[in-house]
Amino acid sequence: MPKNFANTQDLVAIKEIKEDTLLLKDDSLRQIVMVGGINFSLKSEGEQNVITASYQNFLNSLDFQLQIIIHSRKINIDKYLEGLSEYEEKEASPLLRNQAEEYKEFIRGFVQKNAIMEKTFLVVVPFFPLSAPASKSAGAISKFLPFFGKSESTAAKEKAAEEAKLNFEDNLSQLKQRVSQVVEGLAGIGLEAAVLNNEQLIELFYNFYNPETIEKEGINLPK
Repeated sequence: MPKNFANTQDLVAIKEIKEDTLLLKDDSLRQIVMVGGINFSLKSEGEQNVITASYQNFLNSLDFQLQIIIHSRKINIDKYLEGLSEYEEKEASPLLRNQAEEYKEFIRGFVQKNAIMEKTFLVVVPFFPLSAPASKSAGAISKFLPFFGKSESTAAKEKAAEEAKLNFEDNLSQLKQRVSQVVEGLAGIGLEAAVLNNEQLIELFYNFYNPETIEKEGINLPK
């Protein structure tokens, strides 16, 4: 008998990405905030205490759930190597051209043998319509993002879908208020934060579900 394999789309809780927002199959919404880092260990003890207290106050100020993700990803160095090649072509000195070529080959060989990783810090901010309560609906979308949930029953999911179509803009407005609160709170700690746009969200989830693939482009905080 032929085996019945699940469709990949059935395993992903995301129904649509629009207006820099994830619309899940239970019609709840998510926006993802990328957060810059600080070198905590280089701070003085007094500065560390201030940062810790500010972070605690930030968490205590929230009246909704959020998820913090640390995502490790391979760094794509193609553009860096292209820059070295351009430098090599423009350099008049044969000695410097030769050194640039050797350095470029060294970097290329090193990366082939050793994956260079960078950590990305993400905050997932949710909004659940009244018909899709946050409690009891936090099933796992995947081992990467367990916070993305399904509604507790098929009937509730269908009802939530109908209501979300009519109230998407209102729900999105409320979600944006939450995101603004999160971004402002992180700024108070000294952390740069920005909401990922549609293209960056697609790139992010492509990397989540294809971890063995080196990214075509990096996801950076907007300037």
